[in-house]
Amino acid sequence: MAQKRDRKAHDNRDLQQTQAEETGRLEGKNTILEALKANRPVNRLYLEKDSKDMVIGRIYATARKQGIIVSFLERSKLDQMSMTRNHQGVIADVSPYAYVDVQDILMRAQDKGQPPFIIILDGITDPNNLGSIIRTAECAGVHGIILPKRRAASLSPVVAKVAAGAAEYMPIARVTNLTRTIEELKKAGVWIVGTEIQADTPYDEHDYQGALAIVIGSEGEGISRLVRESCDTLLRIPMYGEINSLNAAVACGLIAFQAARKREKLC
Repeated sequence: MAQKRDRKAHDNRDLQQTQAEETGRLEGKNTILEALKANRPVNRLYLEKDSKDMVIGRIYATARKQGIIVSFLERSKLDQMSMTRNHQGVIADVSPYAYVDVQDILMRAQDKGQPPFIIILDGITDPNNLGSIIRTAECAGVHGIILPKRRAASLSPVVAKVAAGAAEYMPIARVTNLTRTIEELKKAGVWIVGTEIQADTPYDEHDYQGALAIVIGSEGEGISRLVRESCDTLLRIPMYGEINSLNAAVACGLIAFQAARKREKLC
């Protein structure tokens, strides 16, 4: 019975995420400003009435240049519309996020003349974590992120808000089977690196050269067994306190920037 309840809870979460994606909504000043810069199709923009905020003024000016319909609303109305509870005086109705194929991520690396640098997420269900990882990945020069279609967070308004505009520049692929995708990446010459607290090699001793995909697992369960067994190498982040695990976004940040630093001469 407990398993059935857990499965139902997961399914309800998946449904809520799908509904959030279908709204095609962005919230927050930086998020929407970056969307406009990236020419994301915006259907309508809602701004706080009589706002004196300079960033909102820039958003309005940019929207006018792009011919976007703008509505001015009272703060209370924006509060009612908000899905993140932190809209900062600006909400936009946009086209749904366009996911890419894994091959598109590999082609992006090729077009840049760089060996692929990919983040694979296994079991990341917290939208705040996903948003932080997207932001970190974009800043670290990652070519794309791969996540499963089920049992995982997806591109919701909350994720977009936390990512602070990075989602507009980061290709994200959703796949049915992570293990199968990893095998396909291996055939394409990509080295798969997983994170495991009991691994022998510290994360700062790996060279991170060549085509690379880093797998980040959930905080509670880590990387799933089948995915872990598919990795070419497992790395650990040394722990010195009483708690033996890091927030998934923090772990991703440590490893992604370590990889970026060692790969810098390749880029």
